[in-house]
Parts: sequence; C-alpha cells; structure tokens
Amino acid sequence: MGKNNMLIDPLVLSSSRNKGIALVLTGAVLWGVSGTAAQYLFQRQGFSPEWLTVVRLLLSGVILLGLAYKKEKQQVWGIWKAKTDRFQIILFAILGMLSVQYTYFAAIEHGNAATATVLQYLAPAIITCYIAFRLKRFPTSTVSIAVIIAILGTFLLVTGGSVRALSISGWAVFWGITSAFSLAFYTLQPYKLLSKWGSMIVVGWGMLIGGIAFSFIHPPWAFEGNWTISSLFAVLFIIIFGTIIAFYFYLESTKYISASEVSLFASVEPLSATFISVIWLNVTFGLAEWLGTLCIIITITVLSLVRNK
Repeated sequence: MGKNNMLIDPLVLSSSRNKGIALVLTGAVLWGVSGTAAQYLFQRQGFSPEWLTVVRLLLSGVILLGLAYKKEKQQVWGIWKAKTDRFQIILFAILGMLSVQYTYFAAIEHGNAATATVLQYLAPAIITCYIAFRLKRFPTSTVSIAVIIAILGTFLLVTGGSVRALSISGWAVFWGITSAFSLAFYTLQPYKLLSKWGSMIVVGWGMLIGGIAFSFIHPPWAFEGNWTISSLFAVLFIIIFGTIIAFYFYLESTKYISASEVSLFASVEPLSATFISVIWLNVTFGLAEWLGTLCIIITITVLSLVRNK
C-alpha cells in the first residue's frame, strides 16, 4: 500500500498542477480574445465603449452575485454591514472596477486590443514602484532592470521605434497607461475585502455598483451601433466567456498552483490579444511593436518570479 501511494501521489500532484495551468491559460486567452472582440465592435460595428462597459458590468455583476448567493447564501449581503467594508467596496467599484473596465475599452477604441492589453500589463511595474516608495526601500537590481525593460517596451510599443512620431494615437497611449494605473489600484486596494469576503462576492458587487454608477453617465438603453449576428455573438462572448468563465477559470486555477504562477501564466493575455488582432483584424505590428510586447512580457515574468521568492 505504501509503495502504491508513493507512486500515485506524484501523478496526482502533476495532474492537479497541469489542471491549474490549463485553467489560467484558458482564462487569459479568453480575456485576450474578448479584447479583440471589443475592438471589432468599436471599429467595425460602431459600438461605443461606454455602452459596452455599462452593460458588461451590470450583467456580469448580476450573474456573479447570483452564483455567489447560490454558494454563500446570505453571506453575499454581509459586506454591507460594516461601515468600513461599505466604503471600501464602493471605492473599489468606482476607482477600481469601473475605471479599469472603461479605460481599457477606451484604449481599444482609440488604438487596438493588442496595444491596449500590453500597455495595461505595465501594472506589475507600477505596483512594484509603488510598494518600493511605500516601504521607502529601493527595489533590487533585478526588479529595477525589469522596470527599465518595461519602460523600454512601452517606448517601442507606442513609437514603433521612432522618436519622431507615435505609432498609435495619443489618446490610445493616454487611456492605455491610465488603464495600467487603474489595474494597479484594482489589484492593491481590495486585498482586505478579498481575504474577508472572497473574490466572487467582492468582484460581483464591484461590477454591479460600478455598472449602476456608470448608468447615470451612460444609461444601458442609450445604444449606438449595428446589431448583426456577429456583433451579438461578440457581445455575448465578452460577457460570458471574456468575463464570467475567464474569471471563474482564473479563480479555480489558484486552487492548484501558486498565486505567482497564476500571474505568470496569465501574461499570455497580451500575447493572445496581439496574435488575434493581427490575424483577425489585420492590425499592423512591426518588429519594434513585437519587441516592445516581448519586453513587457519579460517584465511580468521577472516580477512574478521575484515575488515567488
């Protein structure tokens, strides 16, 4: 019996790890594809990022909270009992969830999904700099080099390697970098809420509140664009696969592999967005843009490995 257990355990361990990797990779690819689907809606079907943002937040929030209620029951409402938790979830919903969703879609509208996604993934470098400032401690040489590589990657991505002109519009750069700062806030701010209430409840309320708040600026019935079979499919894909399923897979993967590995494998999102944008929407990506993307992927990898240590 003892020998059999010794033989089986490594196989079970390996199977669980492979399952975790498969889950996070699938989730990341779905996120990347949903970004490209959003670009298709904005640039080919005349949809607005405001409408897609509010509808995505409202529908995804309701679905996630419904799933959370099925599992947690009355625990879903507990987050509103303490004054501190109420303030934090509203702050997360507006400055975190709503901000990161809208700025990302705005960056796609003014540029493309590939560039927007890669620029958003500057967030780990921003987080690293913030933590170093907060702790009043200089980053290690490895981390410093990784941040410099990220800055180089950003330069190559937005200029195409030429200092004379931007390869994408200034608004695309603005919204893309704003999206990175929003993602950094989204990542850092809710850690106490997440540890207390869990991801599904926090993200579900964040989406629903963000959607309700944005409805006062752009109501969900104020629609513009062309409804076709392909545009309907794109909207459904973004909400179901690019939000609900991708989020669920991402959470499930943390049961089988470490958080640092999850963030490392999730870095395939900008790569998937880039490849699909180039193949499907004929986005032009030259050598400089590919090198810039590679630089930012290297930064994510290095920072994930350093955090693991």
